[in-house]
Amino acid sequence: MPNAPVHFVDLLGLERAWVLNVFDEAERLRAARGTKSAPRPLNGKTAALIFHKPSLRTRVSFAVGMHDLGGDVVDLSAAEVSENGREGLQDVAQVLSTMCSLIVIRTFAHRIAQTLAAHASVPVINALTDHSHPCQILSDLYTLRRAGRDLDRMTVAWVGDGNNVLHAWLQAATLFGFRLRVAVPDGFEPDGGLFIEAERRSQGGVLRTRDPREAVAGADVVYSDTWTSMGQEKDAEWRRVMFAGFQVNEELMTLARSDALFMHCLPAHRGEEVTDAVMDGPQSIVIEQAENRLHLQKGLMAELVRASGGVKHAPGPTAHTAVAGA
Repeated sequence: MPNAPVHFVDLLGLERAWVLNVFDEAERLRAARGTKSAPRPLNGKTAALIFHKPSLRTRVSFAVGMHDLGGDVVDLSAAEVSENGREGLQDVAQVLSTMCSLIVIRTFAHRIAQTLAAHASVPVINALTDHSHPCQILSDLYTLRRAGRDLDRMTVAWVGDGNNVLHAWLQAATLFGFRLRVAVPDGFEPDGGLFIEAERRSQGGVLRTRDPREAVAGADVVYSDTWTSMGQEKDAEWRRVMFAGFQVNEELMTLARSDALFMHCLPAHRGEEVTDAVMDGPQSIVIEQAENRLHLQKGLMAELVRASGGVKHAPGPTAHTAVAGA
C-alpha cells in the first residue's frame, strides 16, 4: 500500500500510487452515488470548512460531498478563523481537531494552510491559496483520465497567468509523465523556485514560452484561467492590456490536435481569456471539470480520513479496470 499523506496541502511530494488510489476511490463512489447501496464511509464525521475567499464549486462540492459520504460540515469565516484573528491558528487547529475529522481551508496566504496542517491532528485540505490549488488539478487529472487521456503521454498547454492553478500543474508534472508547455507574458511568470523544481523533477518535460502558439501547437489539452484572480480586481484593466494576445479562441485551438480538449477551472471571463465559441464548443469539457470536483474530493476526503481513522473502503471495481486511460 502506498504511504498516505497526513494532510493535502500541495501535490509536491505525494506518492503517485496514492493519487491513483484516490482516483479509484472517486470512481467507486461516483458509480454508487444515488443508489441504496451507496457507501457512507464518513458517517458521523464532520468537516470544518474555513472559507476566506468567495467560492461556488469548491464550497458546494465539499459540502455536498460530505453529505453524500454520510458526514456533516460546519462553516467558518474569517470572523472566526484568520491569521491575525481572535485566536491563534495553532489553537484553532488543535481545538478543531478535537471536534472535527477534517479541516478544509480556502484562503489567501499559503502559510495559513501550512500552519493549520502543522498543528492539526486531523487531515487539513488546501481548497485554494494564493500559492496553489491542488484540489483543482487533482480533479482535472481525474477528468482527463476518465476522458481516456494518458497522463504519462499527453501534452498540456497552459495559456495565461502564472498563478496558483499553474503552480499546481507544475507540481503535478512531478507525479505523471505528461509534457507541460507554459505560455505567460513577461512579468507574470510562475514562482521561479517551483518552476526550477518542476523542470528538475518532471518526467515529461516543462517548457516556458512567451508565445501561446508555440505552447498550443500539437497539444492534447489547452488550459486557461482568468487573467484577474481574486484580490487583483483593481488591476483588471491593466491586466487586460498586458494579456492581449493570450486569449484562447477558435484560431488558437486549430493549432492543437484535432481531438484536443479545452479546460478552464472557472469562473471564466468570457471574451477575455477565452471566447464563447471555445467555452461552449465541442472540445470544451469545462462543465465536466466542475462536476468532477465533487467526485474527486469525495475520494480524497475518504482516503485521508481512512488513513487517519480507519474507515472502510467503498465496495466495487477499481477505476484501473473501469475507466479508460488508467
